[in-house]
Amino acid sequence: MDLMEILTSAGGVLLRRDVLTAGATDTEVRRAVRSGQILRLERGLLAVADADPELVAAGRAHGLVTCASAARAYGLWQLRPPGRPHYWQSNGRSAIRCVSHRTDLTQPPRHRTLAALPDVLLHALLCLPELESLVMVECAYNRGDIDLSYLLRHLDGRCCGKARNVVSKVDRGADSLLETLARVLFRDAGILTETQVKIDGIGRVDFLLEGFLIVEIDGLAFHLEARQFKKDRRRDNSATLQGLPVLRFFYDDVVHAPESVLVQVREVLARGSSRWPQPNRPGYSRNWQENGW
Repeated sequence: MDLMEILTSAGGVLLRRDVLTAGATDTEVRRAVRSGQILRLERGLLAVADADPELVAAGRAHGLVTCASAARAYGLWQLRPPGRPHYWQSNGRSAIRCVSHRTDLTQPPRHRTLAALPDVLLHALLCLPELESLVMVECAYNRGDIDLSYLLRHLDGRCCGKARNVVSKVDRGADSLLETLARVLFRDAGILTETQVKIDGIGRVDFLLEGFLIVEIDGLAFHLEARQFKKDRRRDNSATLQGLPVLRFFYDDVVHAPESVLVQVREVLARGSSRWPQPNRPGYSRNWQENGW
């Protein structure tokens, strides 16, 4: 492995001693620095010229990118970007204007400047507001990247009750963070919530509330996909022809006005299921029963 491969395989930032241990020579390092291929960030710390600025900053801070700051690196859902960088640090130093995490790591870091995914999620659960950590964990869980039992084994302390409660809300089936947020909103409000329900003549719907109210969630890019837009509206028409009410909400509704969403849902539910026929739902998955809802 040559010098550039050594650095890029480590995220682009690495200690000089680790570069030499991996097989590069002092001559190669000096030549690459002179040519501008790699940068000497500070004494003993090297980086490729186009290294991720977040990883460079973590290297300078002698820490690992973790928690909300690592969501992008792992392709995790994220409700909002962090206001300050989150680093795991063990040397007693704290970078200026960063959130410093110091709990023991459960796995070796992915590389010199990035914490392993399980530790990223554990840090998020112990640090972030409930919904922000939930969407990160649920994304990893739905991809099969994390076992919830692993997280719970490392959240057994008295101070971890809030984090354990977040893990208890993780579920399968959500296609986006919006569906996760909506599901938690409805269930926390005490509404019987079934997810990804297949209904004859309509297809699979995002939510079926109290057995008769269909709720669909449209993401930010829904209006850019003309074919999907038409398909969704035809499904709404099919539901109406079956006598089933449909509510459709958008990103701004779910993220910025959840109380307004609940008001509209409760208004329809208050009219009672007696006004609406029960949908035909052969072979659908009762996720709410399987998860104790």
